[in-house]
Amino acid sequence: MRLKNKVAIVAGGARDIGKEVSLKLAKEGAKVIVNYYSSEAKAKEVVKQIIDSGGEAVAVKADVTRSNEIASLLEESKKAFGGEVHVLVNVTGGIVARKTLADMDENFWDEVIKLNLKSVFLLCKHIVPLMPSGSSIINFSSQAGRDGGGFGAIAYATSKGAVSTFTRGLAKELGPAGIRVNAVCPGMIATTFHDTFTKPEVRTAVANATPLRRQGEAKEIADLVAYLAGEESAFITGTNIDINGGTYFS
Repeated sequence: MRLKNKVAIVAGGARDIGKEVSLKLAKEGAKVIVNYYSSEAKAKEVVKQIIDSGGEAVAVKADVTRSNEIASLLEESKKAFGGEVHVLVNVTGGIVARKTLADMDENFWDEVIKLNLKSVFLLCKHIVPLMPSGSSIINFSSQAGRDGGGFGAIAYATSKGAVSTFTRGLAKELGPAGIRVNAVCPGMIATTFHDTFTKPEVRTAVANATPLRRQGEAKEIADLVAYLAGEESAFITGTNIDINGGTYFS
């Protein structure tokens, strides 16, 4: 119970990796705000699983690319668990679509940047004032932010590379206040993200080229997030941790 009595907000906490992060933090004792935008049924099911297991959680809808909705999210968090937030996990994000430079227009570019980067900025902007010393922020970058991503992922990869840089800069800024900021950089993880946007033969090829000869699991990402949220990682900040089975070494 490394997070007993801590309040955690998981942005995008209703499905895939976000779901596993919500469940893991609750298992470690955190009171979890499961944020969602369109996955209401999934968010309520995650909350039910947590409560049925003896934990505490609430589901809160909010578009985290909009300041006013983040403010409403925090009002709900305060009503449920008080005014402090000890853990912020920024899972919200996505590729939207695979488009080359020739295919994309300005609106598409802005949409991807808003979803993956502006959301992180706004959540940190609103939530950091509520975080006491000892708190932890875990952002989600990607292997794509390291290597440029797969075909048609240039906008996504750029946004995730920016998240990595934002993480480093914010760690320097918040370190004196005792707040740690890190990011995880997943490789190919078995989620609906790749079900939707990656061809099966590509997934197989990537898995076969990985030293561990498989895709990752969402639970494995959640385990890393829980470590970064807890006191065992008290001297780790400003890092972007690769978790990809050995396909890329930073």
